[in-house]
Amino acid sequence: MPSPPDNPDNYDNKERTMSDDLKTRFETSVEDVKKLPQRPDNDILLDIYALFKQSSKGDATGKRPGMLDFVGRAKFDAWAKLKGRTSDQAMQDYIDLVERLKKG
Repeated sequence: MPSPPDNPDNYDNKERTMSDDLKTRFETSVEDVKKLPQRPDNDILLDIYALFKQSSKGDATGKRPGMLDFVGRAKFDAWAKLKGRTSDQAMQDYIDLVERLKKG
């Protein structure tokens, strides 16, 4: 006997559950990054910042900081490089990066 067709409502629930799980793992990684045994180098810190911003805010917005704002400009440029990446993909990339850093 063939199995009954899947209920389309179940797809929404599965996606919501997967998304909720991703958000929970992301939030855990946000806390874990503060507890790393060693401070990452500046390039890695920029990646962490950019992935966090892309996850939480989406594509970079606003005006690029001026030439004399070295830190602000570097942060903005790192974030802008992620343009088009989905929030879910940025969260997963953030989680993966933090896991690599935790392993050393």
